[in-house]
Amino acid sequence: MASSSNEAREKLLSSTSTDLEQYEEERAYDSEEKVVISVSDDDDEEEDYASPPPFSWRKLWRFTGPGFLMCIAFLDPGNLEGDLQAGAIAGYSLLWLLTWSTVIGLLVQLLSARLGVATGRHLAELCREEYPRWASVALWLMAELALIGADIQEVIGSAIAIKILSGGTIPLWGGVLITALDCFIFLFLENYGVRKLEAFFGVLIATMAISFAIMFGEAKPDGKELLIGILVPKLSSNTIRQAVGVVGCIIMPHNVFLHSALVQSRKINTAKKNRVHEAMKYYSIESTLALAISLFINICVTTVFAKGFYGSQEAGTIGLENAGQFLQEKYGRKLFPILYIWGIGLLASGQSSTITGTYAGQFIMGGFLNLKLKKWVRSMITRSFAIVPTIIVALFFDTEDPTMDVLNESLNVLQSVQIPFALIPLITLVSKEQVMGCFKIGSLTQVVSWVVAAFLILINGYLLFSFFSEEVRGALLSSTVSIGLIIYVVFVLYLILRNTALYSKLTSRFSKNS
Repeated sequence: MASSSNEAREKLLSSTSTDLEQYEEERAYDSEEKVVISVSDDDDEEEDYASPPPFSWRKLWRFTGPGFLMCIAFLDPGNLEGDLQAGAIAGYSLLWLLTWSTVIGLLVQLLSARLGVATGRHLAELCREEYPRWASVALWLMAELALIGADIQEVIGSAIAIKILSGGTIPLWGGVLITALDCFIFLFLENYGVRKLEAFFGVLIATMAISFAIMFGEAKPDGKELLIGILVPKLSSNTIRQAVGVVGCIIMPHNVFLHSALVQSRKINTAKKNRVHEAMKYYSIESTLALAISLFINICVTTVFAKGFYGSQEAGTIGLENAGQFLQEKYGRKLFPILYIWGIGLLASGQSSTITGTYAGQFIMGGFLNLKLKKWVRSMITRSFAIVPTIIVALFFDTEDPTMDVLNESLNVLQSVQIPFALIPLITLVSKEQVMGCFKIGSLTQVVSWVVAAFLILINGYLLFSFFSEEVRGALLSSTVSIGLIIYVVFVLYLILRNTALYSKLTSRFSKNS
């Protein structure tokens, strides 16, 4: 009996160990990949302190990284195009909206980080458990569509930069193929640890900041107009489209999923409340610093084009592809050739955002589908989703045809309509005590978060309506789009009302009638 009991115990321990190994494989980071936060022996003590540990610059440095990877979505080529168009068409008048949009973005990203730190799991994993299978699959498809749309713009942005820096000798499709290789850069750096990867992105962000700061210095924008644009809200009927574009570019659906996974790259004892509070504090500081840098870069781009092209005949025709040439004609060769400064900044933007897109893609796919694939396999699959359609786009649009602008607008709409499918689950989950425990957000934060979500949904609803009213023609296409919109609205309402008493009453009444 004792022998059989021991055998049963060993079998149970063996199966538990196997389950734990499988469980570990499904996490965003393996245990050995995580960065150790402790800077002294006191950090490893078992007791949970009554008061939070004192602030430490060394700890802040060890927490620094995830926020800077996250902030790259605020600096991708789509954002840069929104910045330059806002500056050229609206001048300095939308800088206040850019500032407040970044503040809204910070709130959303802090909620995402809070979810990841408190639960030890990322948004895609929690969505898979929170929602029924059909809803979880639908959310995954929406996240993948948003990621593909963003990736196409980012890869095209990199390809345009390569074309500029090569003097036009490398065509757009060639730049796309070169950019596709960034997946291997990502895989190479990931093998050397999280900190090496974060350092690489730090270099790219610094490259952007220096490049666009030099442009800012070359353009010498009006300081008074710049300050007024940031502090005084202005909005005219002529700049509504640009205003919507500024807000729509800031919140990227895949970035919400990404940040909740990135914060798990640090070893945090979630059994200790003060350690979780400490992590949230440092991540809040780090994310704020990262987004402050991104705001600085976005303001530089907007003001350069506001100074050079606001009120000019060329204002409505400037895009990523011809922006460098316009800058060169306007400012010529002063301290540096501004065409190549623009190209370097754009290349850093495109390369960094495509790599983080690959990173986000593997978290989204692994979390929603509960895949146990190796990371390099998931990365290759994710990369393929975007590269194939991007090459087709590059071959078809390798001209200065105005349809490229329509394509960019279509991709912006594609990403905009996906925002509710990241934002609503995020707010729902961080508000649930069953998920967050004592770290769930308070009533005031919930109200503010839902107001922000409603604002973003309305803004992007306007963008969706204006796009389809201009671009959709024909009875058949209009009918198809209308049916799609109805399904879309019903799904959004389901996500909003799912955990409410109203939804429970409706489902119980429906079940009784059936």
